[in-house]
Amino acid sequence: MMTASGLIGLAIHTPVGAFIDGTHFKRGTIVAGVMTLAISGLAITLFPVFPVVATANAVMAVAGAIFGPAVAAITVGVLGRDGLAAGLGRNAAFDNAGNVFIAVVAGVVGWWFSQSAVFYLVPILAVLAVIPVLSIPVRAIDNARTRGCESARPDRRKQPSSWAVLIGCRPLVVFATCVALFHFANAPMLPLVGQKLALAHAGEETAPMSACIIAAQTVMLPLALLVGAKADRWRRKPIFLAAFAILPIRGFLYPLSDNAFWLVGVQLLDGVGAGIFGALMPVVLADLMRGTGRYNISQGDVATTQDIGASLSNTVAGLIVVKAGYSFAFVTLASVALVGFVVFLLTMPEALRERAPMGGSSVLAVIPGGPRCVAADKQQHMSIVIWGGDAGQR
Repeated sequence: MMTASGLIGLAIHTPVGAFIDGTHFKRGTIVAGVMTLAISGLAITLFPVFPVVATANAVMAVAGAIFGPAVAAITVGVLGRDGLAAGLGRNAAFDNAGNVFIAVVAGVVGWWFSQSAVFYLVPILAVLAVIPVLSIPVRAIDNARTRGCESARPDRRKQPSSWAVLIGCRPLVVFATCVALFHFANAPMLPLVGQKLALAHAGEETAPMSACIIAAQTVMLPLALLVGAKADRWRRKPIFLAAFAILPIRGFLYPLSDNAFWLVGVQLLDGVGAGIFGALMPVVLADLMRGTGRYNISQGDVATTQDIGASLSNTVAGLIVVKAGYSFAFVTLASVALVGFVVFLLTMPEALRERAPMGGSSVLAVIPGGPRCVAADKQQHMSIVIWGGDAGQR
């Protein structure tokens, strides 16, 4: 059942992104997704039979794919370019805070009442989620900007670029590849740590495993705020390189000891890498897709590659553990992360671009090494294609 839900979630990211690009009812889309989750959660509790549970899990997988890109789209539509990194960083921080909060509340409810009582939290939280969504004024959301379709001239609206931009944009392809490598290396590490704790501390692994999860989430929250606040000043690429550099360090440190305090301490580094990714990935995609009208589908594409990398790695890591042990598995994952670091360092250009004050012209200036995946309009309607800072007319 979980495998089926995972496959549905994997397949639905790109169609959901395309839908969010096309609809003007992004608030309504989030509300519909929230209510769908609420109904599905209640259905599992009230009718705990296989057909209902399987259907509800499938529906929840689809609804769950909506929130990330839809919230990012509304943030882009409200903030535009100014303050976007800080806004998306706050989103990531609140997301992490919500994860910690619901984990604590669900644990208390499950312990005090019953495990099934946890599902009754879903409609309560759904109502609480709908309130802030509907409090955003419709007029505050620029629908062209939500999909990255803003024009360089305020008196005109651009048409979305061809779908081919998703394949033809080299920086986007490089970024998606690096994201897949990162999550291939990262996804199995926490489960493997849990297994090491279970073997080394049989019967006492629950507390340190919970500490691993809470510790990482606690680090992610302030880091997401920091990354959002400094992303424009420090640039995107150096910050992402820090996330890539930390991951192989984690992989090489885990095999050094089975001590619970050591493993929890190393797991804190997961909060650094994941915190950077959660805050900065939608910002980089907004940079790359600005002007294309394909922002949200690019989020879906990258989420798909991310899930593919994570899904494959769990199988591979399990096989390595069986054949060669935990230490070799961690070292292998660290090596993959190191490959991702090198690929990102050598092939991924800086995504941040700046406007050039050129009088009446609306040409965009490009930071050296910075990519553009779509043409910027000039007054003469010429197209400028910029790859990694190199421009040429077409």
